[in-house]
Amino acid sequence: MYDISILAIIWFSVFVASYLAHLSRLTPVLWYLFCGAVLVNTGIVPHEMPVFIEDFSELGIIVIMFALGFEEETDNFINGIKRSWGIAFFGALVPFVLAYSASMIFWGDKNMALLCGLAMTATAVSLTMVTLKSEGLHKSQAATGIMTSAILDDIASLALVAILVPIAAGEATVSTTGILLILGKAVGFFLIVAIMGKWVFPSSQGLLKIIPVVGWFNLRKILSMGHGEYTVLALLLIAVSVGLLAYEFGFHPAIGAYMAGLVIHRDYFDFNKEKKIDYFKRSSRIIDNVAFTWIGPVFFVTLGTKLIFDLELLASVLPEALILFVALFIGQISSASIAARYTGNFNWPESLMIGFGMLGRAELAFVVMNIAYVQYSIMSMEAFYTLMLTAFMMNLSVPLTIRWWKGKFQ
Repeated sequence: MYDISILAIIWFSVFVASYLAHLSRLTPVLWYLFCGAVLVNTGIVPHEMPVFIEDFSELGIIVIMFALGFEEETDNFINGIKRSWGIAFFGALVPFVLAYSASMIFWGDKNMALLCGLAMTATAVSLTMVTLKSEGLHKSQAATGIMTSAILDDIASLALVAILVPIAAGEATVSTTGILLILGKAVGFFLIVAIMGKWVFPSSQGLLKIIPVVGWFNLRKILSMGHGEYTVLALLLIAVSVGLLAYEFGFHPAIGAYMAGLVIHRDYFDFNKEKKIDYFKRSSRIIDNVAFTWIGPVFFVTLGTKLIFDLELLASVLPEALILFVALFIGQISSASIAARYTGNFNWPESLMIGFGMLGRAELAFVVMNIAYVQYSIMSMEAFYTLMLTAFMMNLSVPLTIRWWKGKFQ
């Protein structure tokens, strides 16, 4: 029952955060992070969360990203990828160079600087997309640009992890085979998702209908089981399954869940017309409630518990963290915004919104820090806390800047 008690505490903090968000007129995500930090530093929850809570929080971000993909149009997403290559490239290159250079100045260790640069490269798209959702901007062209460039960033970052970690640890040199394997897995995953969306889900309508068993599987039939009573269960099963598939291919499960939502079209819900029920809207409403009210927020509260305050150590690294934060804040916004304007042909308000949306640092940053600090002891405690504090300030800046820019953007 201990794990359930922690979950009850987190859910109570979600109520508190939602009330504070209402009073302050700030996005709830900011208060979720704040509540998580307060809970862990006051000793209300442990420094190391139980496996149940960690897994439950991962389920939360999977459902959140599925809900966002479920509302996105596939054509918009594909067009967004064509426009986002420059945002992904320059929006990742500049933070890497800045973090690497700052680390060399602070600590003078090339191997540690490589991993510090890598940790500060990839965008925490989940934080940004939930913030945009809370501000009613998640269907904008800027939101699509952020999502597509973040996926491209994730592919590149996974390849860099495979390359740089062995080099920094002194265990291996660059392997062409290893790089090709990473890229091949990325292509393979997106190819599988494309096949699912194009042929498997509507299988009884195409050439696959002549194949036994496969020909019977049509997503509309699955969603209409029990007169639509199992529709949401079927959708969540698809989200989790494709998320697990993404994990096997080296991606965060949230990316897979987003892609799963993206390839589920509205016409699959066109059944049982005599009841005059819009099953798509009903399912979307239920999934949004699950994602943004009672499971999804657990992810952000748990994320807030990653910042454990050691006042003496934090005070000692605060100057470095502030310098790195300011450099990354300016560099990330300027590089992503300029790339969005001149390589993606977004207008300036959209370009700046993309720059603000690329500020977050979470999943990959913590993975790299864990590898460098815990597994290989490449990163010093001072560097680890500097990056943790910097990532926390970057995450706080996402909802604040997006809320500030919302009026001008609209």
